Amino acid sequence: MPVNIRNQLVAGLLALSSGWVSGQQQQPIPSEGTPTPTARARGAAPSIPGQNPNGMRIYIRAGLKTHGPGKHDYPQFLADWSKILTEQGAIVDGSFHSPSAAELEKVDVIVMYKGDAGYMTDREKADLEAFVRRGGGLVSFHDTLCGPDPEYFAKLVGGAKKHGETNFTLEAEVPYTIVDRNHPIMQGVSDFTLKQDEAFYSMTWAENPKINVLATAVMARTPIAIRTGHAGEVVPQIWTYEHTLPGGTAPARAFVWMQGHEYASFADPVIKPMLLRGIAWAAKKPVNELLDYKPPARSGRGGAR
Repeated sequence: MPVNIRNQLVAGLLALSSGWVSGQQQQPIPSEGTPTPTARARGAAPSIPGQNPNGMRIYIRAGLKTHGPGKHDYPQFLADWSKILTEQGAIVDGSFHSPSAAELEKVDVIVMYKGDAGYMTDREKADLEAFVRRGGGLVSFHDTLCGPDPEYFAKLVGGAKKHGETNFTLEAEVPYTIVDRNHPIMQGVSDFTLKQDEAFYSMTWAENPKINVLATAVMARTPIAIRTGHAGEVVPQIWTYEHTLPGGTAPARAFVWMQGHEYASFADPVIKPMLLRGIAWAAKKPVNELLDYKPPARSGRGGAR
C-alpha cells in the first residue's frame, strides 16, 4: 500500500477514536440523587429513599426561635419533624412563613408550631380560610394559638389565648387526665404527667360547635397561677375540633396539644405517637397511617433509580 494512503487511513482511525472517547467523557456518571437520563427525559425529580409517593401531604408552619435553650425550638421542629414525617410515609413541605394558596393547593393538613401564629395579614387569613373551607386540617402546638384576636383563631382550632395576658403555668408539671378514652387519637393512653412544660388557663373557646376535650390538666401551683387565682383549676390541654366555616364546601378538623414549651416533650414516648395519630386524624386519614407505615426496601445501589 502506498505510504501516503496508509498515513491517511491511520489519521482517519485516530480521529474517529478521539471523537468516540470525547463523546464518552461528555456523559457524566449519575451521582446519588441525580436523575437518570430516562428521568430527565420525563422531567421527573429523583425519588426520596423511603418516601411514600402516595402519602398524606403535610405542610409544617414553623417560626424563628423565641426562647432559651431547649424551649420553643420551632426551627429544630421543622428540621426534625420534616424527617420524622417523611420516614412515616408523608410528603412534607414547610417554611418559616405563612403558606400561600399555591403552596396549600394539594396539602391535607398544616402542622403549626410557631409563636403567636394568630398574628396574620389579611392575605394570610384569606389563604388559610380558603384551605379550611375546602376541609383542610389544622394541627396546633403550644403558643401557636396565641395572638391579638383569640375569638378569630378559636374559630379555626377551637380555642385560643390572648397575647400579652398572664395566663400560664411556667416550667411546671402538667398532669393529664384523659377525658375521651375512646377517641382513636388517645388509643392506649392512660393518665400521665409531663414533668416539666407549660399549661395555659385563660382561654377563649369556640361555642358553636364546641371542642371535644381529649385531656385536661390541673393547673400547677406556680406563683403566677396562685396570684391570678387559677392554681388548681382544671383546664382542657388536648382537644379536637370539627366544624365547617361559613361558605365552606367540606367540614374541617383541628387537633390541638397545648404543650411544647419544652422541646423535649415532643419526644416523650406517650406524646409522640399521640401527635402522629392527631396529625393523621386532622388530615382525615386512617388514624394510624403514619405509625403503621413501613418504607419499601432500599435498593442496594443507594443512588438514583
